[in-house]
Amino acid sequence: MTTKFPTINTERLLLRQFVDSDIEDVFKGLSHPEIIKYYGVSFQTLEATKEQMIFFADLEKNQTGIWFAVCSADNKIFYGAGGLNNLSNEHKKAEIGFWLISDFWGKGIMKEAIPLICNYGFEKLELHRIEGFVESENRNCKKAMTKLNFQYEGTMKECEIKNGRFISLDIYAKLKTT
Repeated sequence: MTTKFPTINTERLLLRQFVDSDIEDVFKGLSHPEIIKYYGVSFQTLEATKEQMIFFADLEKNQTGIWFAVCSADNKIFYGAGGLNNLSNEHKKAEIGFWLISDFWGKGIMKEAIPLICNYGFEKLELHRIEGFVESENRNCKKAMTKLNFQYEGTMKECEIKNGRFISLDIYAKLKTT
């Protein structure tokens, strides 16, 4: 049985399944030094990017969440990606993730897209909690989480190793409101 991938439309945005032709845009985003500085994935070649494309695009294989390509409403401009990872049906929670091609920073795109993804998680996936784990040094993402009405819950100090050094993660969360 094939699960149909959802699309979400607004006047300005289209959130849709990734397609093969998105690979150059995904590579542009996930090879850009300022985008990957705090992101957990980066690629040096288009070939290496294919693995991420499979993860993004295949709803059946990616049982741990759902990722959307974030595009203009007419589907002519690819802005970035946003989605839910580490989906736990048992605990009714998931982790939010997103990135945006730098040409579109500061234009309110993720401020519009992330609530759509959260609503999808709360309504369609029946989540109760959506978490965000942000590197403590990532000031821009922490500001974004606050603007998106995620509540700061605390800091896990030196809890992961990245590039050979310990990093701390700030925890943000949004709960389903009834």
